[in-house]
Amino acid sequence: MPLYKTITVNPHTKVFIWKVEEPFKELSEGIELTEHCKNRVNGMKSEIHRRGFMSIRHLMAEAGYVDHDLFYDDLGKPHLKNGKNISITHSFNFTAIILSDEKVGIDIEKRRDKILKIANKFTPLSEYHTVANEEALIRKLTIVWGAKESIYKMYAEPGLGFLQHINVTDFDFDDAETTAKVNFKGKESFYEMKFLEFEGFTCVYGWDDPKKARN
Repeated sequence: MPLYKTITVNPHTKVFIWKVEEPFKELSEGIELTEHCKNRVNGMKSEIHRRGFMSIRHLMAEAGYVDHDLFYDDLGKPHLKNGKNISITHSFNFTAIILSDEKVGIDIEKRRDKILKIANKFTPLSEYHTVANEEALIRKLTIVWGAKESIYKMYAEPGLGFLQHINVTDFDFDDAETTAKVNFKGKESFYEMKFLEFEGFTCVYGWDDPKKARN
């Protein structure tokens, strides 16, 4: 069973990453889905999405949870019935979850040059003029996108814009971490972010810092 990586972020926060290599049938063994999730997976046309969906249930099992412990709110945000926070991500053949007592978000993205075409929709490109080359720019933009996507999942409020409201502090690749700020509807929120790169993919995860929040 390809549990790819486990990261203990702090005593209250843990990340689980899965590399999806098994067929759907194998991933389905030993997993009991709720009716809602049965309908979701049965409605998926993409085989990799179906396999990814089931692999996430294996990640939950690694953390001691079953599908019946999970529910989704009206905005589609996942929650655990015991009150612990969860965030889920899937990109091609990798899936991941993060669990915490704090608000958390996680995103995995495959690094692709197509991000260059959409970058100006989520970040001011003028801020990247010192980046050494195109490969480095793709890496940096993918991290920024992943950070903003993770924050968007945490914030979970309609109208929050990647470009207008979320700012990610510049970082060096070797740092493997950064911070971010949301300024939305007169409220400032702050976030701690970490990132890692593997096999052509980028994973970014973070949690809110309520001590810095200001209304």
